[in-house]
Amino acid sequence: MRALVVTGPGRAEVRDVPDPVAGVGQVVVDVERVGVCGTDVEFFTGEMSYLHTGDAAYPMRLGHEWCGAVTAVGDGVDPEWLGRRVTGDTMLGCGRCHRCLDGRHHVCADRFEIGVRGGFPGALAEQLAVPVTALHRLPDSVDAPLGALVEPGGTALRAVLAADLRAGDRLLVLGPGTIGLLVAWFARARGVEVHLVGPVGGDQTFVRGLGFAGVWTADALPAVPFDAVVDASNSPVLPALAVESVEPGKRVVYVGLAGSPSAVDTRALALKDVTAVGILGASPALAATIDAYASGAVDPRGLVAATVGLDDVGRVLSGWRPVGAGPGPKVHVDPRLGPVG
Repeated sequence: MRALVVTGPGRAEVRDVPDPVAGVGQVVVDVERVGVCGTDVEFFTGEMSYLHTGDAAYPMRLGHEWCGAVTAVGDGVDPEWLGRRVTGDTMLGCGRCHRCLDGRHHVCADRFEIGVRGGFPGALAEQLAVPVTALHRLPDSVDAPLGALVEPGGTALRAVLAADLRAGDRLLVLGPGTIGLLVAWFARARGVEVHLVGPVGGDQTFVRGLGFAGVWTADALPAVPFDAVVDASNSPVLPALAVESVEPGKRVVYVGLAGSPSAVDTRALALKDVTAVGILGASPALAATIDAYASGAVDPRGLVAATVGLDDVGRVLSGWRPVGAGPGPKVHVDPRLGPVG
């Protein structure tokens, strides 16, 4: 089968690789759609921290936001999975440690992360082998674009839940990328007034068109109380703005990762009695995300600017967009498509 392989910083190619085989407790999925995200770009550029900690190494196969249909099952797997449309958990814990047994497999010290950590092959390929325990079924109302947005949606929903908001509260989201906009969508669906901060000089037309209460630059942020702030940016300076902007006694949630260390004055956290929460991964919220998409409570398909084939992923990782791409921040990949002419 064909798969995208990143061989080093700035180098990616489509290769013929062995077809995956469903081992014990595994299935093989024919991949229908895959999202390209900021983590993939950081692996491509060489900036991703896992490359420097030894948790990942080249060559590697990316892709952790995916959906598809089960076409083979291994020993110990119910044949009822065959033909099912599914997505899956990125985080694959060992299943034996105290964290896994406590329901925290997404922070298992020995975990694999599909397409990210430990050399587990990702979904930017025609097929993917994955443990059946990681699967989530997709109803017919969750189509391919939505299916490949379940994983980032789960991360965003966890951030909203961590913010501990009620209907009528006011939320500030720092960073209007895919995760930030998904946070905004999930919060608005719960009756929260949502404001977003984007970069100075950035094109905010698309975000404003989504109908949120306010879209600002950091230097033009209105002096109003925010009941929670979610930092979904990759800026090393915005985490401090989150603490500065939140109401005393409320919450800041950190879901974005900067390429360099962020400075947050813990005195400000203590003196404002602020709770700070970090979010890694979507695992505990995947099922609820699928339900929200299936019901229509949240419909983020407008985030997808274009869908390309495997042969164009290298260019996408370098920042390229095909002619006619929409204004959204996300590019999807359909491994069945040929290259853009």
